Amino acid sequence: MKTIYGLTMVLGISLAIAWPAHARDDKLLLSITAALESSEAQGKLDGSVKFFFGTQEHPTILTKLGSDVSNLKTNAFNKSDERACNWVFLSTMIALQKRAKQLGANAVVNIISYYKKVPMSSTTEFECHAGAIIAGVALKGDFVKIADK
Repeated sequence: MKTIYGLTMVLGISLAIAWPAHARDDKLLLSITAALESSEAQGKLDGSVKFFFGTQEHPTILTKLGSDVSNLKTNAFNKSDERACNWVFLSTMIALQKRAKQLGANAVVNIISYYKKVPMSSTTEFECHAGAIIAGVALKGDFVKIADK
């Protein structure tokens, strides 16, 4: 009986140590447009702040008001990776909009993915990392006042 108990305990400890090593952390590149046009996104961004990704052209910058990173996570349990990633991307965009308003900015330019402080610039895609329980998006951008077109 002691042998079975000992083997069970050793197996349990081994699994507890090995489990984190096999945790899923999939890198996904998803469409910015699709995320912003999803039904969940409707009405969440009010249009008072314009967003420009990567090297996307934007109106003349009148004043630079600072830079910041928004790094958010969301519960991904029982959701598809794409749904969880789009949700956390939208939450990150809302956070950028809120910060822009606090600073008096009317735009965020040069927005890049910045997961684990690794820059990934794209005008069409954002980077998300999805696991079994958590999905995360980090975006970095410059808060500015731009000229009206």
